[in-house]
Amino acid sequence: MSDLPQKPAAGVSRRTVARATAAAGLAALFGAAATAPARAATRLGPRTRDVSVPSAALGRSAPVRLILPSDFATRPDKKYPVLYLLHGAHDDYTSWTRETDIEAFTAGRDLIVAMPDAGPTGIPSVWRGGPDYETFQVKEVPALLARDYRASGVRAVAGVSTGGYGAMAHAARHPGAFTAAASYSGILDTTAPGVPAIMDAIVARENLPAASLWGNPVFNLLTWRDFNPRARATGLRGTALYVSQGSGVGGGGDPLPGILESALWPSAQGFARTLALMGVPATTHFYRGGGHDWAHWKPEFTASWPILARALGVPE
Repeated sequence: MSDLPQKPAAGVSRRTVARATAAAGLAALFGAAATAPARAATRLGPRTRDVSVPSAALGRSAPVRLILPSDFATRPDKKYPVLYLLHGAHDDYTSWTRETDIEAFTAGRDLIVAMPDAGPTGIPSVWRGGPDYETFQVKEVPALLARDYRASGVRAVAGVSTGGYGAMAHAARHPGAFTAAASYSGILDTTAPGVPAIMDAIVARENLPAASLWGNPVFNLLTWRDFNPRARATGLRGTALYVSQGSGVGGGGDPLPGILESALWPSAQGFARTLALMGVPATTHFYRGGGHDWAHWKPEFTASWPILARALGVPE
């Protein structure tokens, strides 16, 4: 099985880490089914397409990048499972093809890879009085793929950083929608000490009011809990799970990816403990050091692939 090639670490994204400063504490560290037809796909390669999806949930069209199976054109009656890959904060739907060799990695495997956009913050949730990225990713994009790209009902989801949050939140809030979910340095307990400040910092980094996500974390605690993967962990029962997180800190070069990784370490540990107490099986990889960057997420994707492949019913 091919591995994902090494590229320079990107942190939450190359744009975010490059501009991160020590100011403002954590802010410095974080830098309904579709019914309208999709616009014509932009062909980027033999198997890769960008599709603009008209979305009632977002009130606008939003992009999704697709990697089609190698035999898609020659087997017009075949349906395919779908692997959803979610991007992180201050990045976009192009990140997985930009930072990894996911196109080459999936060549010859009978699946569709879908990489939907989650907006500038990368938090694929139902925003308070705003866009509903959860419905876009969980309902509208799958409806498009089933209608136009022969997608079957078998789906798995994986993501980095805020995309890791999305993978676990989507699977927990929609039990049975995904056969597997994988998180690489995800935000898995949104109400753990210090984590609301991290979420607020991500939102503020895009010049949005902090309360525009789920409201105030104290006065709107029930809403925060409703969108918290740890609080909704019972919904993950029956889903194959992979959770990875580094302890961060230490190491040379830019210290911010390591500091950010260490800030999320306790919440990931708490999430895993809750799964264990509830008797929800999960494969976990908690490793010493590491940074919040693609240099660590790429080997974690490779490590999780057998779990995802088995859940999708495709070759490892």
